[in-house]
Amino acid sequence: MSYKRKQRGKTKPEVVFPIAENRADMPTLYAPFFKQLKELIAKERLRAVLNANQRMIIMYWHIGNAILAKQNEEGWGAKIIDRLSKDLKEAFPEEIGFSPRNLKYMRKFAAAWTDVEIVQRTVAQIPWRSNITLLDKLQETELRLWYAQKTIELGLGKDMLVFQIESQLHKRQGNAVNNFPETVPPLDSDMAVQAFKDPYIFGFLGNIQDIKEREFEQKLIDHVQNFLLELGQGFAFVGRQVHLELGNSDFYLDLLFYHIKLKCYVVVELKTGKLEPGHISQLNMYLNVVNDVLCDSRDNKTIGLLLVKEKNRVVAEYTLSGINNPIGISNWENEIIKSMPENIKSSLPSIDEIEKEFEDDEQL
Repeated sequence: MSYKRKQRGKTKPEVVFPIAENRADMPTLYAPFFKQLKELIAKERLRAVLNANQRMIIMYWHIGNAILAKQNEEGWGAKIIDRLSKDLKEAFPEEIGFSPRNLKYMRKFAAAWTDVEIVQRTVAQIPWRSNITLLDKLQETELRLWYAQKTIELGLGKDMLVFQIESQLHKRQGNAVNNFPETVPPLDSDMAVQAFKDPYIFGFLGNIQDIKEREFEQKLIDHVQNFLLELGQGFAFVGRQVHLELGNSDFYLDLLFYHIKLKCYVVVELKTGKLEPGHISQLNMYLNVVNDVLCDSRDNKTIGLLLVKEKNRVVAEYTLSGINNPIGISNWENEIIKSMPENIKSSLPSIDEIEKEFEDDEQL
């Protein structure tokens, strides 16, 4: 991919998406009408599944709260759970989810969330299995709530939620050394800060000790789906080794992304060694060229992300001092998290996947 000069005044070609050919016996407008109906049905099915999940979790909270209250009032022991499970199964043979183990989780769930309004507003919006993960993996209420909100915001499945908890996303997000408050408009600066982490964990690459920068880049591209997930929501991959011609010299950006929410290009430079001041000067120059060559009036100022194997935070802060372009500096690590899911997706689950998880939740 090569860029020399911004093409101004040219009309962009129209992008045409193919649709199925019209059958001879069908009206001309049938295809778009059918597509509209499919989208409507899919949307309503998703809403029905999510509403059913919400109602189920609120019911679980009320059951757990009632058990908790009765045990506190009457001094009932753990055996009451087994009796209750048996009686509920007999009373509602068509229902599932009343196993002793699940009833104990309902009690724990109610004990963890004493305010039903918080349940309705947040944790009832995520699957039951994800709620169980929050109960098992975290002890602090504030952290549970933070990860519940991230589960909703990022569309995390259970396995990805476990990975983010074990890799301590709450400590990494917004932790990159940066100059965003000074270089990004106030309305966007906080969003920019939260869009970057420190460190980034590339456990999906396996053992990459003593790797060369070009090999490092290739491995990230080979695992671009996992890489995008680790970067976070909003990043769209544009290209690698993007060619920029400046004067009589050629320059190549390691990786180029576009951040949909921030509405800007993001240049990512990869270094396999320690942070050096020259890295920032080089990245700053790249940002100037991208702003001039690639950006138009709809794009915000390009952001740079320098990923290094090791940095001194004080040195990083002084290196950014006086730089007018927004730049973040983060470490990268390849610590392998045991629970890192092998097959993870960068989008929200499909309706069928949600329905399947909903069925699995009830079988606990």
